[in-house]
Amino acid sequence: MANTSADAKQFPLVPKIINGGIAGIIGVSCVFPLDLVKTRLQNQQVGPNGERMYKSMFDCFKKTYKVEGYFGMYRGSAVNILLITPEKAIKLAANDFFRHNLRTKDGKLPITRQMAAGGLAGLCQIVITTPMELLKIQMQDAGRLAAQAKEAGKTIPKTSATQIALELIRTKGITGLYKGTGATMLRDVSFSVVYFPLFATLNDLGPRKADGSGEAVFWCSFLSGCAAGSLAALAVNPFDVVKTRLQALKKAEGEMQFNGVADCIKKTFVNEGPKAFFKGGLCRMIVIAPLFGIAQMVYFLGVAESILGIKQTKV
Repeated sequence: MANTSADAKQFPLVPKIINGGIAGIIGVSCVFPLDLVKTRLQNQQVGPNGERMYKSMFDCFKKTYKVEGYFGMYRGSAVNILLITPEKAIKLAANDFFRHNLRTKDGKLPITRQMAAGGLAGLCQIVITTPMELLKIQMQDAGRLAAQAKEAGKTIPKTSATQIALELIRTKGITGLYKGTGATMLRDVSFSVVYFPLFATLNDLGPRKADGSGEAVFWCSFLSGCAAGSLAALAVNPFDVVKTRLQALKKAEGEMQFNGVADCIKKTFVNEGPKAFFKGGLCRMIVIAPLFGIAQMVYFLGVAESILGIKQTKV
């Protein structure tokens, strides 16, 4: 996946997809509570007198756990785990596919082509990522909205991802599930442009397996995924803030509404300053680092190849 030597004539797509799916499920299951905290921090807007519900990542984690308990930290995880399989499978397999086909005649893959392969992979995944993120964000942010409504003497009825999806389809059609597609594309394409070439470079520096596959040892893939993921996450965090805010269908009383990417950027900058675009940045780095480290490690272990009896090859 991440190497620059000559590739095999055939591209093993099926095991790549299976490995991507397995990697996604394991990764998201491990880091979901931190992702929930990240979403709530990004959606929270500063009041006119500087008031806010959560003061920091740790404050958000503590308050959420105290009010909603252990399972509250996994609110929205069902839809995430369900759709993370095709999402990660598409992302990882598409990057391999484009790397395979964008090589020069002498088998090399210049950095510009690595970036193009990553960007195209990020573009492919948004067909799954957009509705997955939309539904996940509603569930993750529900606790914050409920707590603020309670302080105002109001109540918000509980809902589920299925109910939200059906209501969106009923009122707006299938396009209702694709609110925030532009912002999702900005985040995922730019993330992949940074992440995949950086991961490939770091992963190539490590030792190889002794089985002749040419793949890096698992711990090297893990550390490379962590490092590349955290740096790429920080680089595109402003796009993630915009995407998260645009996809939040419900706002707390007094919070701003946004009409598109440009409007969200303008209002956020004017009302909260440039620091607002890095809300949840540390949390997102902590989420993405193990998520992609685990994903790349599982992906490179070649679980599907072992099950299917296919020899693992470098891409």
